[in-house]
Amino acid sequence: MPVHPFADSFNLEAAFADVSDYWSPKVVAQVNDQYVKIAKVRGQLVWHDHAHEDELFYVVRGHLKIEYEGGRVVDLPAGSMHVVQKGTLHNPVAEDECWIVLVEPVQTKHTGDVESPLTKTIDQQLG
Repeated sequence: MPVHPFADSFNLEAAFADVSDYWSPKVVAQVNDQYVKIAKVRGQLVWHDHAHEDELFYVVRGHLKIEYEGGRVVDLPAGSMHVVQKGTLHNPVAEDECWIVLVEPVQTKHTGDVESPLTKTIDQQLG
């Protein structure tokens, strides 16, 4: 796995200024074997799961909903955190623009094994 240099500190608000496309996470830091990613989201991503990895969502601005198979919906206003457990089918949804921070293992695929026009590779997320 390539080593990518990241600043040991940065301004989160300024980092979001560099994000222009929805559902296109950008890796901003690495903590051990976890990437810290930021993304602006709007609309819905795609139903998917991560068979072997949990992922943490932190809502910085806006409002996010995580839909789960079976009809459960987790409502996340700004300041909320939520962990999606590995192997759990889910779909993130934001009616309006929402800023999120994701923390997940470096090997986590953006949309699990589901390919969609919104899917981004790790290299794209590091770019």
